[in-house]
Amino acid sequence: MIRRKGLSVRLKLTLSYAGVVLVVGAVLIAVAWLYLLRYVPDKDQGLLGISPNRYLLSRTFGWAAIKAMAVLLVVGLVGGWFLAGRMLAPLHRVADAARLAAQGSLAHRIRLDGPKDEFRELADVFDTMLEQLESHVAEQQRFAANASHELRTPLAISQTLLDVARSDPERDQEELIERLRSVNRRAIDLTEALLLLSRSDRRTFTREPVDLSLVAEEAVETLLPLAEQRGISLAVTGGTTHVSGSAALVLRVVTNLVQNAIVHNLPAGGSVRIHTEPWLGSGVLRVENTGHPVPPELVPTLVEPFQRGTVRARADGYAGVGLGLAIVHSIVRAHDGTIDLAPRPDGGLVVTIRLPDAVLSEQ
Repeated sequence: MIRRKGLSVRLKLTLSYAGVVLVVGAVLIAVAWLYLLRYVPDKDQGLLGISPNRYLLSRTFGWAAIKAMAVLLVVGLVGGWFLAGRMLAPLHRVADAARLAAQGSLAHRIRLDGPKDEFRELADVFDTMLEQLESHVAEQQRFAANASHELRTPLAISQTLLDVARSDPERDQEELIERLRSVNRRAIDLTEALLLLSRSDRRTFTREPVDLSLVAEEAVETLLPLAEQRGISLAVTGGTTHVSGSAALVLRVVTNLVQNAIVHNLPAGGSVRIHTEPWLGSGVLRVENTGHPVPPELVPTLVEPFQRGTVRARADGYAGVGLGLAIVHSIVRAHDGTIDLAPRPDGGLVVTIRLPDAVLSEQ
């Protein structure tokens, strides 16, 4: 948008400073003049006719006052220009950092020195914003690269299968169709997971009271056939736990956690325990599963996209897409909640979710 060019802030501050100096100087001179003239006679009353009078004093003091006002004007302009430049210097640094950020460079930081004042607070807030933007952009770039790689894999497999079928017309068509169907299902699941992950971090959903215990029972009922097929026992404990959020997204969180606990429960015959309870103004969901030991250094990476951790082998022979915990983390963060992952001493994982209480969120 084109704006009309006006006076700079530095010039405005300079004129304001000089104006204040002139007004204060004029008031002081006027006060001194008025009080001085009160005790001076209108005419000469001395014997020789040369005693001070208002006429002589006005001429003498008037020229001195004009010279003083001129000096004050010069001092006000020069001093105001200098002081305004010193005061606005931090803003120039912020503006330079903003220009670099607009050009795509997010690594620059202001790091303003000096005591904590309004300019220091502004610079610190701007540095924090740049740091978060840099982290977000890096995360998006990494996510895009991983997504491209993951999507390219099923497409490449499909292309290879079609090339083989064309070069060998007598190949078993049923086997080819089944393999293409499996690869296509993986691509569809991956695309749907990517779309959900891209939307889950937004806060456009409507918040409503959600009972975590009912959601946990619904997720367990949905995944019970998968658990029975793998020989995994499911148990839901705890009481009514109301949280504030989207019922559909909270259900996705619980479903992903339980499914993740089932498919990682190797060897078969393990267990998954889902527990819900209110705790200090929040609702707690804890999903605990048995399984292979999880290295502690691997735990922080499990919420990153496409980090599969240990080997996944679903009951239908289809590997996961590596977005289950990443989607959970994104949805929990959008609900202003927290997620904590901890390895079990005997093997397996404990995932603890805390979401804001529904009553406190409405207040």
